[in-house]
Amino acid sequence: MTHEEIKRHRTESVLKEIIPEALGSLSDERINGLTVTDVVCSKGRSDAKVYLDKSFLTPKEQGEALRQLRTVAGYIQNHCKQTEGWFKAPRFVFEFDEQPEHQNKMEDLFKQIASRNKGEGNSDES
Repeated sequence: MTHEEIKRHRTESVLKEIIPEALGSLSDERINGLTVTDVVCSKGRSDAKVYLDKSFLTPKEQGEALRQLRTVAGYIQNHCKQTEGWFKAPRFVFEFDEQPEHQNKMEDLFKQIASRNKGEGNSDES
């Protein structure tokens, strides 16, 4: 791992802690309870994708939350700069994390395969 990759991973780790603090300090209940699942910085650390948990939101609420997050992105950047003493913070792009849904679908498929294999195994033994 190169020195630049280490710095990027460290920045991502710090942002995973700071962004929820910034969100929690906001008075808007649509976004102050959102959970940050991951942060991925670009190579130069000038941009960062912030992935959020969407499990408790309807599609309409997700759209409203993303709109509101775009509005407060500057505040969150300033919060990160002040908290860490950085000269600049990455520009944030907020997205809802699709990973948990994909993992659940995969787990369901594996369960189906296991139950089918169990059923086939029983018929061979009879």
